[in-house]
Amino acid sequence: MPVRYFCEGLKFQVFQPRKKSKWLKSVVFKEGQSISLINVIFCSDSYLAKLNHRYLRHKSLTDIITFQYSNPEEAIEGDIFISIPRVKENARKFKVDFDIELSRVMVHGVLHLLGYSDKSSSDKAKMRLKEDTYLSLR
Repeated sequence: MPVRYFCEGLKFQVFQPRKKSKWLKSVVFKEGQSISLINVIFCSDSYLAKLNHRYLRHKSLTDIITFQYSNPEEAIEGDIFISIPRVKENARKFKVDFDIELSRVMVHGVLHLLGYSDKSSSDKAKMRLKEDTYLSLR
C-alpha cells in the first residue's frame, strides 16, 4: 500500500485508515501525480520538536514536518510527521472536529510532497484553498 501509517512516541490509531489512504491517493491523482510511498508518522510533541530542531534548526512547536525523497518528475515518496497533541490543540482552538483537523494536516503534508509551499502569504492562501477543496472530497 503506497500510504502507510506509523506511531512514534505515543499510541494512536487513525480513524478509517483505508478510507483516508484512498482519499490521499485521489488528491495526488487529481494533481496529476502518482505515489511511490508516503509514510504518515503520528508522533508526540517532543518527538516532532526534536526533528524540527535537528533538521530544520527551528525551536518552535509545529503540527507537521514533511520530508520529500523523490524528484519532481518521479512518483511521490516522502514522510509526513504529524504531532497528535498539536492537532488536538488546533482542533480545540479552531473549534473543529479532531478528525477534520487531522485530515487538513494530512492533506497539507501531501500538498508539500506535491511541491506546494507555504512560505509566503500568497503561497499559504493557495495551499489553504487546495486544503479546503480536497477536504470537501473526503
